[in-house]
Amino acid sequence: MSVQVVAAKMAEVELKDVPTGKDLPAGSPMTPTSEGKTLGRNDPHEAGSSAATSPTAEPSKAGEGSLGLLNTNPAKMPQASALKRTDPQQNGGEAFVNRDGTVAEAPRMKKIQFADQKQEFNKRPSKIGRRSLSRSISQSSTDSYSSAASYTDSSDDETSPRDKQQKNSKGNGDFCIKNIKQADFGRREIEIAEQEMPALMALRKRAQGEKPLAGAKVVGCTHITAQTAVLMETLSALGAQCRWAACNIYSTQNEVAAALAEGGFSVFAWKGESEDDFWWCIDRCVNVEGWQPNMILDDGGDLTHWIYKKYPNMFKKIKGIVEESVTGVHRLYQLSKAGKLCVPAMNVNDSVTKQKFDNLYCCRESILDGLKRTTDVMFGGKQVVVCGYGEVGKGCCAALKAMGSIVYVTEIDPICALQACMDGFRLVKLNEVIRQVDIVITCTGNKNVVVREYLDRMKNGCIVCNMGHSNTEIDVASLRTPELTWERVRSQVDHVIWPDGKRIVLLAEGRLLNLSCSTVPTFVLSITATTQALALIELYNAPEGRYKQDVYLLPKKMDEYVASLHLPTFDAHLTELSDEQAKYLGLNKNGPFKPNYYRY
Repeated sequence: MSVQVVAAKMAEVELKDVPTGKDLPAGSPMTPTSEGKTLGRNDPHEAGSSAATSPTAEPSKAGEGSLGLLNTNPAKMPQASALKRTDPQQNGGEAFVNRDGTVAEAPRMKKIQFADQKQEFNKRPSKIGRRSLSRSISQSSTDSYSSAASYTDSSDDETSPRDKQQKNSKGNGDFCIKNIKQADFGRREIEIAEQEMPALMALRKRAQGEKPLAGAKVVGCTHITAQTAVLMETLSALGAQCRWAACNIYSTQNEVAAALAEGGFSVFAWKGESEDDFWWCIDRCVNVEGWQPNMILDDGGDLTHWIYKKYPNMFKKIKGIVEESVTGVHRLYQLSKAGKLCVPAMNVNDSVTKQKFDNLYCCRESILDGLKRTTDVMFGGKQVVVCGYGEVGKGCCAALKAMGSIVYVTEIDPICALQACMDGFRLVKLNEVIRQVDIVITCTGNKNVVVREYLDRMKNGCIVCNMGHSNTEIDVASLRTPELTWERVRSQVDHVIWPDGKRIVLLAEGRLLNLSCSTVPTFVLSITATTQALALIELYNAPEGRYKQDVYLLPKKMDEYVASLHLPTFDAHLTELSDEQAKYLGLNKNGPFKPNYYRY
């Protein structure tokens, strides 16, 4: 029989003798795990085991174990024409048929042994761990707290922070957070944020000697993130005392709250608060013996509402309110119209630097981030309806259009509607497209935009989320009925299942998507935070009578100052007007350069 015939027969034997997962010995690194996954060199999740490192590696057949062999140096291997024969009964002994027909023993090849792989993949998260782990099951993930996945590590117990007695390293316990031990991780997050917040750092450096907020007692209710921490520490450096609660039950970064508490700030917030916890934290900020606020920094109006409802006498000593959200500003205008606004208020939301940068550019980036992190959705070709075409809606639509999505817009304002049409979006009523769209995004600042009728008509697998400040835009309460089943998929992602099996994907239970499920660009938040700081300084230091009990916009000069503080980051150089040009335009050479009615 010729060598070629023998070789062909041996090749058949080799294919039959390849061991399957069932034939492998228990404890072998090639043994399939309980998750039906075979561990070996072709597992792309194992360090250094990528199949791409071996040019001869072939993918295993379905249901078979990987061969798990290292590719040795080709120079030391027999010629390519030599064929391998494997005898599983001889402990993997191998032989090669050479060109002259003789049989030679092949060099022995060792299987990769992963010392920790069985232990790693046999770990089972605890009850709390299954709920709190966001993306990685690696133990190393507990050493690095992502600012987005601040559901913290699985080591946290289920004890409510309200039931814990915690103190920082200085013995101070005037705070209520998840875990003070996370302070070091939070400090690293804050240090990273400082690099992208040049204006606040410049303001801190320029005004630190003057202490323009000396004597100010600021009570705040905003998102507690690394960026907010930079703002709080800046206010402290300028002389203010601060007490803080969260304006959103899901957006708090626990490690950042820990870092602030360790730094001496009275912080009352943790991720995943209940509604009762939310109001309890606000009350703890306000109702404290021997300390009464004289300035309010609010995001959404909840803090202002609580003081007005529970402690109205406090307004006698409060000098002003700074509000940064559409919802909160709307509440302030309602109070002003009814004659119930007791102090001057600064509308930061409608300042140019907040509206044009935070609302537009921030949402343009963070909408994709939030959707990707929670659903891993492919945007190309998806049909998306965006409810509202204000600055937030414009940012969302631009991002989705750039990714290849088919975008529809709903709008009540004919001017915004015309802008949407001119930007290439089809203007529709929600009931016209609700059956066909893949993603529904609300960003109107209104209530009951997506009601149960629309939720019932959505297609199977439709993703529903909110980019507005409040959780009132999606009628989530109507989904909490006995006939519907809620199924937690992962952190901030729920399946709501109808009796016929249809399900929708609800993100963050209808709360703000980007700050609940991902992060927002730090640089943009630097613009907003600097605007807030300047508004506080202006109201606190304004002579009596400058501001009455009404709602005001930030002076144009301050808007321009905030913008100018950020230009050096881009190595940008402003052109200066000549005296003749300034006279021709009727402007001061140093600004302001636009009238208050100008639309940027």
